[in-house]
Formats: sequence, C-alpha cells, structure tokens
Amino acid sequence: MNSSTLTPLITEDHIRQYQEEGYFILEKVLDPETVEKLRDFSGREIDRMHGLMDEQGTDVIGLNRRNSRYFIPHSYREDEAVYNYAFGDIMSQICQATIGQTANLFLDQWVIKAAEKGSTFSWHQDSGYIEFPHDPYVTCWTALDDVTEENGTVYLLPYSSIGIKTRVDHIKDPEVNDKVGYFGKDPGIPVIVPAGSVAVFSSVCFHRSGSNTTPNLRRVLLTQYSKDAIENPWTGKQSLNCIPFLKNGKKADPGFEEAKTIRFEDDGKFD
Repeated sequence: MNSSTLTPLITEDHIRQYQEEGYFILEKVLDPETVEKLRDFSGREIDRMHGLMDEQGTDVIGLNRRNSRYFIPHSYREDEAVYNYAFGDIMSQICQATIGQTANLFLDQWVIKAAEKGSTFSWHQDSGYIEFPHDPYVTCWTALDDVTEENGTVYLLPYSSIGIKTRVDHIKDPEVNDKVGYFGKDPGIPVIVPAGSVAVFSSVCFHRSGSNTTPNLRRVLLTQYSKDAIENPWTGKQSLNCIPFLKNGKKADPGFEEAKTIRFEDDGKFD
C-alpha cells in the first residue's frame, strides 16, 4: 500500500480500542519502497550518532548507547523520505482518529536496537518524560523490520490492565537514564507484526521493550503528534517541536525545504 493513498485505514473498532485501551495496531500499511528508503536513512543516522560520540569521547549520549540502542531525533528535516512519511496520509489518518483535526509534529526519532545486544527499555509512559501537566499526545511506532519478542519489540499495557489513563510521575534509573513509571508484574501485550506496520498508542499508555537477541538490527521510526504546542505552564517554555501538520483536517505542513530551517530550543538534546 502506498503511503500517499487515500484508502481509509482506521475503523471505528480502532478508534474505540484507542479510547478504551490506549492503543491500536495497523498491520503492513507502508509499501516496501518506503520501508527500504527509511531503512537506508536509519543507517546513516546511526553513523551520525557514532560521530557525535567520537567527538565527545563517549559511548553514551542521553538514551543512546553505542552498539546497543539509539534514540535519534529530527530526521524529518534531514531526509525527504522521512519528511514525506511523517507528514503523509497514514499519519494524517492516525492523527484525525486520535487527537482530532488539528495536529503538530511534536517529535520524530529513530528507535533502533543493535544486533544481539540491543538493550531493554523500561516500563514508561511517553508523557512520563515531560515533567509538567499536558494533554496526551499520540505516538506512532513504525516497524521497519518484522518485530518479534526475540528482536526487542514493544509491549503495551492496556488501560484496563493497569486502571490508569493519566500521566504518573516517573523515577529515573541513573544507570541507563531510563525513566520508570510501572513496577508491577504484568508483562504487557507484545506487538508482533511485519515490517511496514504501525503501533499507535497514547502518550499515557504504558509500554516497554525487550532486548534484541537476533543477529539483525531492529529498526523503528517513531513519530509523535500533539494537538497544540506542549508548553511548561510554570516557565512558559515550549517543549520540543511544534511543526504544523493539520489544521481543520487539511494539510498545513511547511514543506521539506522550509522544515530544514526550523529550529527549537530543545534541539540537540538526546535525553
């Protein structure tokens, strides 16, 4: 399926599940050509991160750990294929089904686990990484490889399993820089889907990921969208990005060339 198709992807059942449980899954909605383009650029982003690590004389930058796991943002302004996907029809349909007719790109980042030693990621809400009150936003976790429990897929904790639909305070693990918000025993539901699939979940839906025990990379492109700019009510400062995407259900994005010039206060941060 081409990423620019107008074919409806999201059903009433998807919307109901998102509202009641915090997530839904769209299987194999990216066409193979788009998947391959995104895979190719992800490799260049890993090389870029290694270059930054070399410059700083370290193997750890924020949540990034050399040859283990990578969380690399802002590719929408570095590669046109990433831009076209982040501001394309699939994301438009997802945003309108979850946060409404107005949407802004809050963050894009690669979430990659290295072969055979890609580390785990603790139970958290994406909203747990923002330490002030804000409206929930939507996370789109796009698998660029077939994802399994063996290669470190994401596990989701439905609202009904935990009884929480709001943000909770998280505790930072000083050893790995993860923030942790759930310490229970529920293992969650593993997302086992082919490449080109998207796990869609609310920023207040708890999730984690396992380690990659396979000989291959596990590559994911994560894009997040908010209805409005997410601002700290105590300082008035904006958190991360607010790139216009949809207004009244119509595309309002700036285009790739202009997007390349947009910068925000949090640019360059990897934690």
